[in-house]
Amino acid sequence: MDFIDLKTPYRLIQDSINSRIKSVLDHGHYILGPELNELENRLADYVGVKNCIGVSSGTDALLIALMACDVGPGDEVITSPFSFVSTLEVILLLGAKPVFVDIHPKTYNLDPLLLNRAITEQTKVIVPVSLYGQCADFDRINEIAKQHKLIVIEDGAQSFGASYKKRKSCGLSHIGATSFYPSKPLGCFGDGGALFTNDEELANRIRSTRVHGESRRYHHSRLGINGRLDTIQAAILLAKFDHFEAEIEARQIVADRYTNLIEKGLEENSELSHVLSVPYLEKGNVSVYAQYTIEVSQRETLQEQMNKRGIPTAVHYSTSLHQQPIFASFRTTKDQYPVSEKASSRVLSLPMHPYLQEDEQDRVVNALLFAK
Repeated sequence: MDFIDLKTPYRLIQDSINSRIKSVLDHGHYILGPELNELENRLADYVGVKNCIGVSSGTDALLIALMACDVGPGDEVITSPFSFVSTLEVILLLGAKPVFVDIHPKTYNLDPLLLNRAITEQTKVIVPVSLYGQCADFDRINEIAKQHKLIVIEDGAQSFGASYKKRKSCGLSHIGATSFYPSKPLGCFGDGGALFTNDEELANRIRSTRVHGESRRYHHSRLGINGRLDTIQAAILLAKFDHFEAEIEARQIVADRYTNLIEKGLEENSELSHVLSVPYLEKGNVSVYAQYTIEVSQRETLQEQMNKRGIPTAVHYSTSLHQQPIFASFRTTKDQYPVSEKASSRVLSLPMHPYLQEDEQDRVVNALLFAK
């Protein structure tokens, strides 16, 4: 059983993917080619914003977004302590100070009720993470940011395709950033990412930053990086995007069935105390279920038992960002983030992809419910 099936999507649409790749090989515009422009236009329309800019990865998307906002030494960037390390990494790379705000205990996203107390005169940007495929509470976050004249950048690496109150992820703030890493809901065949914004000035800065700060050929007006999305990856994404909505629907069917099976098992056996909760979906949110993540007790023992039954699992994430070794030398306070730390000790992701079969789900749930 695959934790994430990356083979079936290609097998189902290989003719379309191969045709798209061949077109790029035929015209030879491997960098900033026509497929990238087509992809950017289609994704901008999908999200409902004026500008989409393809970049080389989700990490570079965050880095370029912060660079476009002129984040640097002396600035503070507020974000979640419960995320992949790149969210922290890009802030440190620019010499800025990360400031963490603990997460909501059910959604695992930044808790807006705790946001005001973290804002100082040095705060420049807020980076909420839309984790596991569910958007953060952007109405509240944007309202607070507006009061303090702060920029909001959505880390939507796991939530592209999701919606919040009928608005698409990556179109919910000043800038939206996403990843096209192969395991993401919309994934390419390598690294890739994109940035989204309605702000024309920010869009121009982002476009410049992804090509070494270039404003015209060999004229560099700002500091930048080599952060372009390759044309071949754009071509692959175009082929896959034709089937994206169907795959989102399939993910939701898988997730709903998981929830129903697990909840039924808990109702029938109240002694299953090692299963603590299934994913919680905030009202007004539609998740793409980049992961199907539950909370359990005695996680390592449970993982070992499931592994013996041939059931792959994963932990996203076992260490909160403020506890990561790379943060130790930058840490200036001993603040604790108990909700994040608790989640780090309990979350467990089950196999999740659009092509997971019902008999495979049954095996997963049986292994989960009948673990000793």
